[in-house]
Amino acid sequence: MGDQRVYNFSAGPSMLPLEVLERAGAEITNYQGSGMSVMEMSHRSKVFQKIFDDTRDKLCRALSVPEGYKVLFLQGGASSQFSMVPLNLIGKTRRADYAVTGNFAQIAYEEAKKYGQISLAASSADRNHTYIPGQEQLKLDPQASYFYYCANNTIYGTEWQYIPQTGDVPIVCDMSSDILSRPVDVSRYGIIFAGAQKNMAPAGLTVVIIREDLAGGQLPFTPLMMDYKIMIDKDSMYNTPPCWCIYILGLVLDWLEEQGGVAGMEAIKHKKAQMLYDVIDSSRLFTCAVEPGSRSDMNVVFRTGNDELDAKFVAESTAAGFTNLKGHRKVGGMRASIYNAMPMEGVEKLCDFIQAFDKAN
Repeated sequence: MGDQRVYNFSAGPSMLPLEVLERAGAEITNYQGSGMSVMEMSHRSKVFQKIFDDTRDKLCRALSVPEGYKVLFLQGGASSQFSMVPLNLIGKTRRADYAVTGNFAQIAYEEAKKYGQISLAASSADRNHTYIPGQEQLKLDPQASYFYYCANNTIYGTEWQYIPQTGDVPIVCDMSSDILSRPVDVSRYGIIFAGAQKNMAPAGLTVVIIREDLAGGQLPFTPLMMDYKIMIDKDSMYNTPPCWCIYILGLVLDWLEEQGGVAGMEAIKHKKAQMLYDVIDSSRLFTCAVEPGSRSDMNVVFRTGNDELDAKFVAESTAAGFTNLKGHRKVGGMRASIYNAMPMEGVEKLCDFIQAFDKAN
């Protein structure tokens, strides 16, 4: 069944584990003797409620979510959280701090300005987002309602390797592209959110992990579907949740456990990324602009410095069975997104391909 599959290096929606797809396929018309597909089930049915509860329990186990936190299964993508976060949190002091280290943090920063006084705690725009600012470079406001950052920057290939120290100011983090790839001390955060389409499930599900005491301070004009308190009170079921995506997330979490959980995945993903960076750094043709120490284990960006050669690489790699290696239009070049589901073999073959292209050109 898996013979004609390509190595899909897309930044998202990205590849899912083959075992997960095959299991979902086997259950697609009749889920565990229910006589129907998960896609057809009432979200209020006992069968689906069990899928929902089990998936949430598995996620709490995978990330060691402590007491006092709620896990929400929402919709609207991570981008909906760019509004939901300030609408719910900024009311405390009407001030917030944002670290802008890439495209999505920039959009979140612009969106938050609608709701209060937003300070730029740090920006890496001065060097085209090729590095992550260190703790000493963060300009922090002790009166901020929250501090916001994006853990991994898919377009620029950078990743935060530390959790900022912000004193009593709650941290909000967009972990869309590196969640479940490394252990996380959830207790250090006020809110963690993530769109599912990279490491978790198909597009359509947004996971939010929120410290419960941060809900309830929403601005008076907050739309009801963007009110964390309502979502907590209704257990993510004010309306129909993204049922199919929640089910797939449950299967992905089963698969993750077989890989040794999040800790096991961290070792695998770091090995994959290091292999790729080593090949790029030792080649004569390719370079990676991202500074060591800030490099992402999820999105590896590289280029030849020649647009025609880059285009040739993308065309030849596609013909060789590697898809979506073209870099984002903002930076050009190439980008290999190597999320959890990308097998080691895919990265090894890409490394061989890079080395052969380097020799030939």
